[in-house]
Amino acid sequence: MKLLLVEDDRKIAASVSRGLEAEGFHVEVAATGTDGLWLATEGRYDLIVLDIMLPGRNGYQICRDLRSQGDWTPILMLTAKDGDLDEAEALDTGADDYLVKPVRFPVLVSRIRALLRRSTSTEGSPDSVADLRIDTRARRAWRGDVEIGLTTREFDVFEFFIRRANTVLSKKDVLDGVWADDFDGDPNIVEVYMGRLRRKIDHPFGRESIETVRGAGYRLNPDA
Repeated sequence: MKLLLVEDDRKIAASVSRGLEAEGFHVEVAATGTDGLWLATEGRYDLIVLDIMLPGRNGYQICRDLRSQGDWTPILMLTAKDGDLDEAEALDTGADDYLVKPVRFPVLVSRIRALLRRSTSTEGSPDSVADLRIDTRARRAWRGDVEIGLTTREFDVFEFFIRRANTVLSKKDVLDGVWADDFDGDPNIVEVYMGRLRRKIDHPFGRESIETVRGAGYRLNPDA
């Protein structure tokens, strides 16, 4: 697997790249935002580890530029900025995960592997069921000809269900499949997202495709 690490702190960059290479990854390093964007645009990577505070162009701008170009390479933000608004902005600009420095190296490796599993596990899976359709690379969703506006995490949950249509999924299934190792809160967050998706993909269309299976979990029944 080929990774791009965009990090202006030379000591951190050297330490992280050595550790990742010891784990079997091939790592290329950029020390400025300008160089990072150029490498990300010109090369092909399986995942990008991206700092936010960078000379030349910050991580938010790089992420936004790549997504606007249709590049959906998984991006993990690794930064010293630990505010909720910083994390929200990173995810809203298209980042897939967010870690605050200093981070334990095993956690970084597990997050990277989780993102890589998520990005490859959908190969060969359907992009549509009944009148529901998704575009994974553009991260867009539709019911029929009507586009549905979803946040980053809402899309992740919806994609997880649409690729497992008619399968009953427990809260743990959803947490493991969508949040992976990035969760240490209330598992009822799954109910929150089920409610949000119902209000977006079902209620406006008079449908009830997201079903609650009592005592077991949830099921996406596209034909309901």
